Amino acid sequence: MATHASVTSPQRTRLPRAQRERLILDVAHARFAAYGFAAVTMDDVAADAGVTKPLLYAYVGNKERLYLACMERAGDAMFATVGAAVSRANSPADALRRGLHAFFAFVDEDRDAWRVLFDETLPAGGEIAERVAEHRERLLALVAQTNLARLPEQHRVAAQTEVEATSVALLGAAEALARWWLRTGAMPAAGAADLLIATAEPGLRARTGPASPGGRVGGHGSTRTDGAPTALRGGDAVSESEGA
Repeated sequence: MATHASVTSPQRTRLPRAQRERLILDVAHARFAAYGFAAVTMDDVAADAGVTKPLLYAYVGNKERLYLACMERAGDAMFATVGAAVSRANSPADALRRGLHAFFAFVDEDRDAWRVLFDETLPAGGEIAERVAEHRERLLALVAQTNLARLPEQHRVAAQTEVEATSVALLGAAEALARWWLRTGAMPAAGAADLLIATAEPGLRARTGPASPGGRVGGHGSTRTDGAPTALRGGDAVSESEGA
């Protein structure tokens, strides 16, 4: 079977095991990013890493295990980048701005990591699909927990479902916009982040703004008769009854 052109062509030399494993991960990461999981073969990776195919299997087990190792590395890097950004936020709207700018900066700076994480050629079932879902759930939980932590403590339990739903929508929109941006290059990465922020922030602020005398927040959301905020009330806002 024909293989793709070599991504790298290192000389076959004796290396310490840890160094050899890093080399294998590096060349496999580049392969998966360039061609997608479905098109990459272990022959390709072995040639790029300068090892025999039996030795490659001895190191990584099989292609699925190799991909998972690459995915873990990429997923941890994205999680750390976005997590560090939103940890400094002081409100849901601030978390939105910081998180989206960090997300698109990461995609811009490490496009291979993005392509490994969001590879459209991955199998729809099995361990790989499960592990990819786990990484996305972890990122989703980060977004949701960041917003919950910035709500008044007494409203967090009631807010949980709405916060989770909003976080799913925002993460899905960010992924879709990142795919479009990578395909078209029609604007800078920061511009793509600003576009999504401009689209989402008014709705988020409407959900976290001061309650009206009738109990409706920002003209949107569910009506409360006790003057308490709706689910996405920001941590820097209090209801009229609490602020009195």
